[in-house]
Amino acid sequence: MSKDIRTKDKTPSPLSDAPEEIKLAVDLIYLLESNEIKPEIALAALEIIKKDLESKIQ
Repeated sequence: MSKDIRTKDKTPSPLSDAPEEIKLAVDLIYLLESNEIKPEIALAALEIIKKDLESKIQ
């Protein structure tokens, strides 16, 4: 997951202080986009992930 994110001039980015779920979302978006995953495929996979995680917290 994202740790101490820094901009090109080495100052911390606003993401450094963001909640963990925002950092994770940014990481996942980057992963999906950098691997050129089609949005439809990503959404279908996220539904599977959501159901799996929900079953683990019940």
